[in-house]
Amino acid sequence: MSDRTVNAPPSGALGSPLLSLRRVLLFAIFTLALLPVQAVLVSLGSKKARDFPYWYHRQVCRLLGIEVRRRGQQSQEEPTLYVCNHVSYLDIPILGRCIRGSFIAKAEIAHWPFFSWLAKLQRSVFVERRSSRTADHRDQIIRRLEQDDNLILFPEGTSSDGNSVLPFKSALLSVAERRPHDRPLTVQPVSITYSHLDGLPLGRFLRPYFAWFGDMDMPDHAWRALGLGRLTVIVEFHEPVTLHEFGSRKALTRHCQAAVEAGLMRALSGREPEDEAGKQPDDGDDVTEEAAEEAAEDDGGVVAR
Repeated sequence: MSDRTVNAPPSGALGSPLLSLRRVLLFAIFTLALLPVQAVLVSLGSKKARDFPYWYHRQVCRLLGIEVRRRGQQSQEEPTLYVCNHVSYLDIPILGRCIRGSFIAKAEIAHWPFFSWLAKLQRSVFVERRSSRTADHRDQIIRRLEQDDNLILFPEGTSSDGNSVLPFKSALLSVAERRPHDRPLTVQPVSITYSHLDGLPLGRFLRPYFAWFGDMDMPDHAWRALGLGRLTVIVEFHEPVTLHEFGSRKALTRHCQAAVEAGLMRALSGREPEDEAGKQPDDGDDVTEEAAEEAAEDDGGVVAR
């Protein structure tokens, strides 16, 4: 039996059904109220269609009790291809509140009830895993990059148990061989770590309550996860790179995986990056970089994604 089965959360009761119900209702009401807004922005081709989801995901994280702590410096180049490990469906609002960009998603999601609407309104790029379609998808991704759209890629091809990183697949990273606007494409590895629940380390026993992998049923898993307390997730942005620095797509892929793995292991062990030593707690960047936006929201301002 694989670790992905052994580490699945037990079926015993954990968390509050009332909290699950409250969060599900708030998410549903908030999302349904805003779907028409984003639909209009997308249909009009408005630039705000790229910005609105950023604000939306920030509010979703608050509604669902998710605290995001950012580490490292995020790329300021547009476009940037963000290469991230994949742990859960919760990665979407978590990364969505940190990155103004669209996701590269597997084609099946385009047919999921409800979530397909969200993905399409986020202007996601849907790709099939068949190698025969890789060139078509690569061209579609290039067109988006030429429009200065940041894209978010999960190169593992599936979600993990959150305790390790699965092997990165290099096929979609072939997009890094292109040069949008005749410039090398910026690629930034990003580590996502589900680290604490109500301020206490998750550990291997509790992390599968949030990590969604294997043959777990999504509705049951989400109901259980949303009934728990306040989740802390560490998102670490690693040094941006380009393909030119490594000479080949496979070498770039290996570098990205190594950087993401190092960030995950560092966060799981409670260590901080060397350049974070002596600084404020991990969420200090959020406090300094995002507090102004949040204050503007509280004052009635609108923060665009």
